[in-house]
Amino acid sequence: MFKRFILSLVLMSSVVPAGADEPSLPLGELAKPGRVLMLRHAHAPGIGDPPNFVIGDCSTQRNLDASGRAQARRLGERLRAAGVAKASVFASQWCRALETARLLDLGRVEPMPALNSFFERPDDRQAILDGLRAFLARLPVDGPPVILVTHQVVVNAFTPATPPAGGGSIFRINGTGAPQWLATIPMEVPGAS
Repeated sequence: MFKRFILSLVLMSSVVPAGADEPSLPLGELAKPGRVLMLRHAHAPGIGDPPNFVIGDCSTQRNLDASGRAQARRLGERLRAAGVAKASVFASQWCRALETARLLDLGRVEPMPALNSFFERPDDRQAILDGLRAFLARLPVDGPPVILVTHQVVVNAFTPATPPAGGGSIFRINGTGAPQWLATIPMEVPGAS
């Protein structure tokens, strides 16, 4: 019953864009020192992962479709146009997150287990979040942009904003494992090039 409830929440949030009441900042905010973008991977049809899911074997996973790949490329173009030409880019070990990160084309992508999903693995939640908090605490407060490509459950552990596929939140590094949430990123305007 609980799993069905969670699944229905995820389904609702995957089709409804971020709420109008959530503050949004221009992408140029990421070009400032000490900023982090925690990004949900681009569109990958479905929910969760198949029962035979294996990290490192994309044929067993839910992956980006053509619209998700185009979405990731366009976000990379938008970030470059906003002044984020290069960033430290880290991604979950899930294929859809790694592909999203690579298609942004903002720098070398490093897989990071602390960005992995715990949606269907609740026993992994604490270890993943502890690892991510430790990573965030080590980032310099005046460092270059950092992009973390992850999953909705991870982003939601740091902010009440629910990102749509390819959406995310901007944080200000503060020397702790709980960076200051600033706002969501503006979503792409349909029909805009």
